[in-house]
Amino acid sequence: MAGRPPLYTPLWYSRRVSETVVYRVPGISCEHCEAVIRHGLGAVAGVEDVSVDLERKVVTVQGNALSDVALRAAIAAAEYEVE
Repeated sequence: MAGRPPLYTPLWYSRRVSETVVYRVPGISCEHCEAVIRHGLGAVAGVEDVSVDLERKVVTVQGNALSDVALRAAIAAAEYEVE
């Protein structure tokens, strides 16, 4: 069987597929807003990175198996609206 790949995937082998979700959040305007949004979204399962562009009023979330419902709920819990 030389040259043939194994019929199983070893446990140590993990291929992660990252996804990016972008939200427009018009209510963000300062560093406090940014911190609250980052903290809330950072607690959502699968989130690896959160970036906030205060000038464009855009929040970008990167991670794996992201739930739109959970992300929107985290932003709402921080008392911001998502467009």
